[in-house]
Amino acid sequence: MTEMVYGAVRVQTGEPILPRWWRTVDKWTLSCIVSLFGIGLLLGFAASPPLAGRNGLDAFYYVQRQAFFGGVALTVAMVVSMMSPQVIRRYAVLGFVMSLIALALLPFLGTDFGKGAVRWYSLGFASFQPSEFLKPLYIVTAAWLMAAGQELNGPPGKLISFGLTGVIVLLLALQPDFGQSALVLFAWGTMYFVAGAPMLLLSGIAGMVVLGGIFSYHNSQHFARRIDGFLSPDVDPRTQLGYATNAIREGGFFGVGVGEGEVKWSLPDAHTDFIIAVAAEEYGLVLVGLIIALYSVVVVRSLIRLIKERDPFIRLAGTGLACSFGVQAMINMGVAVRLLPAKGMTLPFVSYGGSSLIAMGIAVGMLLAFTRKRPQGQIGELLRGRGRL
Repeated sequence: MTEMVYGAVRVQTGEPILPRWWRTVDKWTLSCIVSLFGIGLLLGFAASPPLAGRNGLDAFYYVQRQAFFGGVALTVAMVVSMMSPQVIRRYAVLGFVMSLIALALLPFLGTDFGKGAVRWYSLGFASFQPSEFLKPLYIVTAAWLMAAGQELNGPPGKLISFGLTGVIVLLLALQPDFGQSALVLFAWGTMYFVAGAPMLLLSGIAGMVVLGGIFSYHNSQHFARRIDGFLSPDVDPRTQLGYATNAIREGGFFGVGVGEGEVKWSLPDAHTDFIIAVAAEEYGLVLVGLIIALYSVVVVRSLIRLIKERDPFIRLAGTGLACSFGVQAMINMGVAVRLLPAKGMTLPFVSYGGSSLIAMGIAVGMLLAFTRKRPQGQIGELLRGRGRL
């Protein structure tokens, strides 16, 4: 009878995935990520041929591998960014458990590739670093626990996440990998702060970190050597840090010219940990400033979008991913200019590395998914009583 009077009800067809994704995704963040990858390829043409020559490989062998892994990483980022936060949470928890097991088995099955730290699994045709994949998956898992702890009769999520953080930091310190340990602690502290942690407790945890650093300095030659090198007033010009510092100084504002840099012939890690030194020498402060601006846009745009988010899990996970992304870039560049001790950390989407690129693809994909526009009232409207949960 209703249909006779008012006509048949029109069936609402769902909007296709790609148009909906393109309409809701943060295009500025996406553009910055693609730009960073393009800059990484550009720098790879300059930084990788010397290493390929020393290893008897084709001049652009590492560039081709970076293009392949980068393509995989961007594809993974696109696919993950189309998922719902609930689906991402389920896969992240499962992946976190698998990555944690892989990290625990490193002392027995891993290798150090002559670098003094057992961080990789050798697969013959490639290597796999579980800590790179663990970071984004851990952040989402910890955010889920913290958000669950805020619910009525919820579990002690903050305490459980703190226990997981302690286990991860211990496993990383045994490699040793103090840089990744610091990044994991920073991500947890950031999310805990956003979740409403008391400043007294955060100060106590910071004090524990300082005590842990002092203990590591007195009991780990690897850690002590890097701290002593950082605190030394003189830099040995024959070390990687010495070469990088000199290259940045020589680059000046506009650089010495494309292909004219010398540091790539001296630095073993010119294509990975010290890629910013190659950028500074050949392209100068102009390119370095552009790289810093791209990272800044990703972090700031993401945080601005997350401020409007009402779901505590999405807000915590997105904040942890965005801040860890920016801090990792800051650590890498800070080491190159001797503002921080050497960490052995890649520059996201710019440095060469299969594990790093794909893991960053997962992290950025989750960040893009968490910062997509959703139909929800603004927090300000909720505070004024005009929004509905």
